[in-house]
Amino acid sequence: MILVNGKADNRISISDRAIQYGDGLFETIAYRNGQLEFVDTHLMRLAVGCKRLAIPFRQLKQLKEELSIVLTELAEHDAVIKIIISRGSGGRGYLADPSVEPTRIISTYPLPTYPANYQEIGVTARICQQRLSENTSLAGIKHLNRLEQVLARTEWHDPEISEGIMLDQHENVIEGTMSNLFIVKAGELFTAELNKSGVAGIIRAEILDITADNNIPCTETIISKSTLADADEVFVCNSIIGIWPVTCIYNGKINYNYPVGKITRQLQNLLSN
Repeated sequence: MILVNGKADNRISISDRAIQYGDGLFETIAYRNGQLEFVDTHLMRLAVGCKRLAIPFRQLKQLKEELSIVLTELAEHDAVIKIIISRGSGGRGYLADPSVEPTRIISTYPLPTYPANYQEIGVTARICQQRLSENTSLAGIKHLNRLEQVLARTEWHDPEISEGIMLDQHENVIEGTMSNLFIVKAGELFTAELNKSGVAGIIRAEILDITADNNIPCTETIISKSTLADADEVFVCNSIIGIWPVTCIYNGKINYNYPVGKITRQLQNLLSN
């Protein structure tokens, strides 16, 4: 199902700034067992992103009504729901017409069927050659330009590798191509600072809240490749996959403890609850 500004359609104007300039944001939400997961947090992040990009998005009520239509159509069928907000359709040129209304797009897709053992026994990752650019204006938000992630994901075709780890221009670990990354060392949890690059994921935020509520030490910091190699546990996370333990980094020739670490397991259980 696809809705464009509340109407069933699969087309937008060629002048839409999402096409012309990647001028917009998106959210990817899991719909499982009749529940739209973390929807309020997703919509809050969308509003924050619009404010950061100075997109005059005042259609939250309409967007929620359109989500209700989509959920009625889905009924009990699990799905991924993607929301795109673009600045809208305008003339040529970088300066947007302030009278342009944002474009709302909601589309649904089958929920991916990843092997169940990804969460149980972990996955293999690799370190990508493509580096993330630094931009404090865009860091943290889920804007439409994902070309760095697209290029990183083209680097491998081995089905045994489930995720790629992306570094910044200083060779520090930031995130996965589609996920955020955490490491555990000596009983403490660490994740990358996202003040210059990366996406502040919904599950990342949930984990930060969970650790605070359960007295698990957790720090946002700079993570070097050597710190990653020396970790006791590593996992990646996002709204669709939940938490995947990383048991091997292929091109870094790093193998982590097996079975999956205690803190990773604890966070999987706390998140599922």
